[in-house]
Amino acid sequence: MSERGPSAAPTQGAAPGSPPPSPAAAVPLTAARRTGLLVTFVLGGLTALPPLSMDMYLPALPEVTDALGSPASTVQLTLTACLAGMALGQLVIGPMSDKWGRRRPLLAGMVLYVLATAVCALAPTTELLIGFRLVQGLAGAAGVVIARAVVRDLYDGVEMARFFSTLMLISGAAPIVAPLIGGQVLRFADWRGVFVVLTVVGLALTVVVWRILEETLPPERRQTGGVGSALRTMRGLLGDRVFAGYTLAGGFAFAVLFSYISASPFVIQEIYGASPQAFSLLFGLNSVGLIVVGQINGKLLVGRVSLDKALSAGIATITVASVALLLMSTGVFGEVGLVPVAAALFVLMSAMGLVLPNTNAQALMRTPHAAGSASALLGTSSFLVGAAASPLVGIAGEHTAVPMALVQLSCSLLSVGCFLGMCRPWQPREPLTA
Repeated sequence: MSERGPSAAPTQGAAPGSPPPSPAAAVPLTAARRTGLLVTFVLGGLTALPPLSMDMYLPALPEVTDALGSPASTVQLTLTACLAGMALGQLVIGPMSDKWGRRRPLLAGMVLYVLATAVCALAPTTELLIGFRLVQGLAGAAGVVIARAVVRDLYDGVEMARFFSTLMLISGAAPIVAPLIGGQVLRFADWRGVFVVLTVVGLALTVVVWRILEETLPPERRQTGGVGSALRTMRGLLGDRVFAGYTLAGGFAFAVLFSYISASPFVIQEIYGASPQAFSLLFGLNSVGLIVVGQINGKLLVGRVSLDKALSAGIATITVASVALLLMSTGVFGEVGLVPVAAALFVLMSAMGLVLPNTNAQALMRTPHAAGSASALLGTSSFLVGAAASPLVGIAGEHTAVPMALVQLSCSLLSVGCFLGMCRPWQPREPLTA
């Protein structure tokens, strides 16, 4: 593949509350426009890899608990390890992609992902499974962090927010398809079959990336220097109050999402007695809500309503849904069935379609000079907070949803606090410079 890299696209109709376009945004993006559909599908596949890695495995969690003879809290560490790996991996791969371009670090990470996933399929103990889930996460971080950086290379302003919403149409399908595939795999194989399928998916995506995705960061726009330079760049990004605010607000919102991902197999199957297939259908329905709201955000709201207003609505909805779940799980409404709980979870998941693309877009709009490092910090904060939330939701055992609801409400309120206290959307902002 050639090293030619399209410059950023021109911003059209920036919404109120958005920073002014970067100088790089003034250059037309002809090549990227011609290959836009292919690039969209490839980037969508890369951002879908984390939910595929975690959600396809969810229906098998109770089976893994029995097969390996470990308690639920220990088996949930296989999710935590994967998420922690994705968080730490982004801190390394993001700055690498700013220095060496997007293609080479991405391909190296994808190859390692395939190898680690294959080993997970053979793991004889929970400890070994946790270890290689960590490696799987470290390698899989390449896809998600570089996908965001490529979007920042190609787009700016409102167009970037729209593109993130479009990516949700593809990557958001992964949480729908993944548990369904996982549930069907469990009909014909044990939990190891899930990792065999993930190995095949990773291998296919590696080949597609190698054949289709071109370099988007030309040599003249790459960062120079070593580890010290990368650390100084990250310190400068974190020192920007607005960037840090959007990063933390998105990270705590992701923790709400991941507490649901980690706890829902036990809540739906153990407490309410649903089968793995029924759980997969409910999980898929919630993901449909996320996709639909994400498309409403990208197609109808972006350009008409400021990104901050849409983000405010999303965070507020998540908080209200978390309060409802806590009241139901503590018995305030008496004994409730699966339907009210599933409805609250549906609302919570759907509102993520307003939060996730807009926090990413608002943060990355401030960082045209270091998209890889900024993307790494965005992803790392989300995955680390999510990884911390995972063991907390199972701390009281498998037969209560109270810890899940408490974690969700706490993280929702922290997200609100970071957004209002640090982003201060009612104030004008100075652009962040290199």
